[in-house]
Amino acid sequence: MSELTGLTIFLFVLAALLVLMTCIKADRVRSWRESLNPSAPELPDAAFVVGRAVLIVTAVVCVVVGFQGLAVQDDGEWSDDELTSAVEGATQALDGSFNYGDSLEGEAPADFDGEYARKVEQEVVEHGGGDAPQLGVAATSVGPAVSDQGEYRISADGADAVFCMDVKRTHDGYIETVAPGLSGDAAVVKLPKYTFTVSSRTGDC
Repeated sequence: MSELTGLTIFLFVLAALLVLMTCIKADRVRSWRESLNPSAPELPDAAFVVGRAVLIVTAVVCVVVGFQGLAVQDDGEWSDDELTSAVEGATQALDGSFNYGDSLEGEAPADFDGEYARKVEQEVVEHGGGDAPQLGVAATSVGPAVSDQGEYRISADGADAVFCMDVKRTHDGYIETVAPGLSGDAAVVKLPKYTFTVSSRTGDC
């Protein structure tokens, strides 16, 4: 249970106790007060009216703040449905995507532990929809390190569901481009093109 949830429960319980206090009869309060301090002046009925009004207003404030806390918590946590939809959307967006490598590096291995993991997290957040949080998604690389294949365990704060995303990178040849500031054959450079095949499934990897 989060701190915000605990605070919300406390406010609701406090509100209920305050309402119960308004139900205590004036005669009983006078009797308790007299037993504690017999010489104290007697409280007028108006004092009980004001006291009950204060207790009720305070209880209402506790309830309002409690519901606001629940709304904040809901906005900051993912539901299973939100995460499911976001992972499906991210998978479709990433499947068939491509990028270009560096002509000087040749067929360099993909950074599945760093750069691509952040890309997966970003895509999931972007496909979460308007009600989903804008953070709290983790794409954790699992399994052995392979230069052209990665696997991610996707989870999100507040959601019980987890997903496994498989990513495979394929070298699709080269694209020729012209380097700025050069001319002739020396200006033509070849950049390796990589295409990604992405799929996902429910559950741990």
